Amino acid sequence: MPALACCVDAAAVAPPGYAAFVAGDSSLPAVVPFASSTVAAVNSNSTHWSPAHSSALYRIEGWGAPYFSVNDSGNITVRPYGMGTLAHQEIDLLKIVKKVSDPKSVGGLGLQFPLIVRVPDVLKNRLESLNSAFESAIQNQGYESHYQGVYPVKCNQDRFVVEDIVKFGSPFRFGLEAGSKPELLLAMSCLCKGNPEALLVCNGFKDAEYIFLALLARKLALNTVIVLEEEEEVNLVIEISKKLSVRPVIGVRAKLRTKHSGHFGSTSGEKGKFGLTTTQILRVVKKLQDSGMLDCLQLLHFHIGSQIPSTALLQAGVGEAAQIYSELVRLGAGMKVIDIGGGLGIDYDGSKSGNSDLSVSYGLQEYASAVVNAIRFVCDRKSIKHPIICSESGRAIVSHHSILIFEAISATAPTAMNPADLPYILEGLSEDARADCWNLIEAGLRHENETCLVYADQLKQRYVDRFKDGTLGIEQLAAVDGLCDFVSNMVDASEPTRTYHVNLSIFTSIPDFWSIGQVFPIVPIHRLDKRPDVRGVLSDLTCDSDGKIDKFIGGETSLPLHELEGNGGGGGGGANGRYYLGMFLGGAYQESLGGVHNLFGGPSVVSVSQSDGPHSFVVMRAVPGPSCGDVLRVMQHEPELMFETLKHRAEEFCGQDHSDDGNYAALVGTIAQSFHNMPYLVAACPCSLTAMSNNGFYYPNEEDYNIAVQSGASEDEHRSYCYA
Repeated sequence: MPALACCVDAAAVAPPGYAAFVAGDSSLPAVVPFASSTVAAVNSNSTHWSPAHSSALYRIEGWGAPYFSVNDSGNITVRPYGMGTLAHQEIDLLKIVKKVSDPKSVGGLGLQFPLIVRVPDVLKNRLESLNSAFESAIQNQGYESHYQGVYPVKCNQDRFVVEDIVKFGSPFRFGLEAGSKPELLLAMSCLCKGNPEALLVCNGFKDAEYIFLALLARKLALNTVIVLEEEEEVNLVIEISKKLSVRPVIGVRAKLRTKHSGHFGSTSGEKGKFGLTTTQILRVVKKLQDSGMLDCLQLLHFHIGSQIPSTALLQAGVGEAAQIYSELVRLGAGMKVIDIGGGLGIDYDGSKSGNSDLSVSYGLQEYASAVVNAIRFVCDRKSIKHPIICSESGRAIVSHHSILIFEAISATAPTAMNPADLPYILEGLSEDARADCWNLIEAGLRHENETCLVYADQLKQRYVDRFKDGTLGIEQLAAVDGLCDFVSNMVDASEPTRTYHVNLSIFTSIPDFWSIGQVFPIVPIHRLDKRPDVRGVLSDLTCDSDGKIDKFIGGETSLPLHELEGNGGGGGGGANGRYYLGMFLGGAYQESLGGVHNLFGGPSVVSVSQSDGPHSFVVMRAVPGPSCGDVLRVMQHEPELMFETLKHRAEEFCGQDHSDDGNYAALVGTIAQSFHNMPYLVAACPCSLTAMSNNGFYYPNEEDYNIAVQSGASEDEHRSYCYA
């Protein structure tokens, strides 16, 4: 049958010249779509897609070197020893994902996503690289003291991260910095196993208890320095140290005139939140002198701001601080250490730019050389002994070692209309509506692209208004929507941006994106040997319009992605049809700042180290993410009582008919297990169906079920196993 034979009525109303369009000729003129320079360069130079193309597209060499690369299989690998990593030592992230997520019954760990992968070897390499950079600068410039840094625990207070830093930093006398009483207790405990010369720098606002703990730490032979953030703190230090008979080591934080103009520079300059003015510093010196404790003043601290963009700004700030240091020496203070604070930045977008909050224009060696040169120049001019150089680099130490991996669970399908459906669409409309539609099509056929888009918007709004008035049915509204979207897509030939729904809470796992617009590199961790054929934004699980990621490195508002299996795509690339994305360089601040919006808790965490085994890694530690019960407890709920309430309710409404005891038991078992499961989505079948097939009891996996069956547990024991 001819294509139009069944559409005679609709075709008959078509004005002359439209028969070809109705028959399926949709060759509307296409506007050249916008493409980023990176994408354009990659696409124009290749007909065959390779991992190297993906590496260039996602700028992996820019922000990821020397720790991340793409292997021949198209998977992202971790290079745990940086530039010193051999080919066989690279760790395939997809293999980690498989090991961690596979059920225990097949040798996996059975952890749920989202997932943080920690690589302590990278952490160690960052510490070694930082110390090596300063050691090289000190030797090359004839500097007559040494460098010993501290890690500010606020960047990531995780126990194992801090313990690893103390262990890896021990050969370098690397210490810790605390900014609150809990952080001080943490640092005191960890440094008991560290180098005895390692500094414990006590920053932040202080009360009597804080100062007591800091002085107690000195009594415990920890190399503790109390840094004065407010002038009044010196009175407490003098008073409490005399009561404890402890000779304190004191530092002062100076407010510099040098100011960091970027987002992270709000704590710098004369009006910064922290530190003392020159007038206040002089009053502190006088008070210490009057108390016979001026020799206790041994450290000068300052902070230009996080993510210092250039060495020019760095040298200006360090040079100004070195002048203050030299003046304190002249006034008789027992000065020994200059603490340059944080600010050592990382390159989030691979641009190597000095004009962005997302990048820096220097490397570790340039940073260290600039610091050493600025201090040496002032001290030599003043004939002052070179001080110990301390820095509080947190972001630069921990950012690279932590990777957040999460699944894309679905994606919006592109709205497409087959031109052959046009007669059916027109048939459902009134005469004036059909006339409007033909006007729209006529504009397209005349190559009037701008007019066409205007007509589409006007037509759509007109019929939305009619629908709201109740004079248009939903079928007709859908027909007009389909036609307008079809014409808009034909005029703008670029693929429409899709929304990928990800198994994640941005508020919990990437809070800096939501709160300050911080952009992190986000990349598929596999299938990078295939061309990403769509662009998308990421939408999380929360019931919040801010729960989306629509800004990416390079100033992009969408991310190149692959089709999901089942969405017309090309398979899972060795990941069982699943699509995994990784957020990189997020090891600083994200875990400590994350909340429990919508009661989504933190991710599962696994720590891996390089090994000479077949997969190049070994799992050292695996911790499931917080369960529903755990996050409920955070908000003062009591999951045990909640379960009992629901259990009694189920018995009242579902357990009265004893002929259906199996379904009742399944219901109770499912409720019980739900308290123990993570709040995030799972790909497995509904647990209630699993429970019903197991005589009414739910088990997280086959292994647990087999254990319960073999033990011959009673009904009460079965149920306590579910929710105890």
